[in-house]
Amino acid sequence: MHGLINKSIQAFLRANYGQRLWLQVAERVGFDSEGFEAMLRYDDQLTEDLLQASVEALDKPRGVLLEDIGAYLASLEPIRRLLRFGGEDYWEFLQSLDELQGRGQMTLPDLELPELALRTLRGGQFILDVDGTIPGWGAVMTGLLRAMADDYGALAMIEEAEAAEGREAVQVVLLEAAFNEGRRFDLARPVGSSR
Repeated sequence: MHGLINKSIQAFLRANYGQRLWLQVAERVGFDSEGFEAMLRYDDQLTEDLLQASVEALDKPRGVLLEDIGAYLASLEPIRRLLRFGGEDYWEFLQSLDELQGRGQMTLPDLELPELALRTLRGGQFILDVDGTIPGWGAVMTGLLRAMADDYGALAMIEEAEAAEGREAVQVVLLEAAFNEGRRFDLARPVGSSR
């Protein structure tokens, strides 16, 4: 697994639950408390162990933890910017999800993001098929899609859905694309931003 994935889990735990919890999780996994190097590769089992130790430390279901991680990722400005380049409104953003894996791999060619395929149904309903290397990407995408709906100011119902074997799916019912005023977004980098 790409170190950036593990580093993101570590950053989520530290930002939301503090250094003490991160140290507890690192100890359970038997990993150095300094954490992960974003550009290194780690065994997939280490990622599974990291998630399991986090679930146990937080006493949270795995799906809920992964949804929270997805929402956290969407709140990080570099990732938010990458996502917002997908469209001017939430509908356009949803239509661009098929390209997300490719956009991520333009930045980091060996990053193992899930393959995404959006199916448009009638009445503002969509199914996002999620095919990832480890189970749980559907929950991550559920949290990310909810956070982005808020970011765009859209009113949507988003939940994991039944999917074909080996895949996961997220159902999105877009009730109103412009329900509230979304967060400000400019294509130009924010003034004073060095990243």
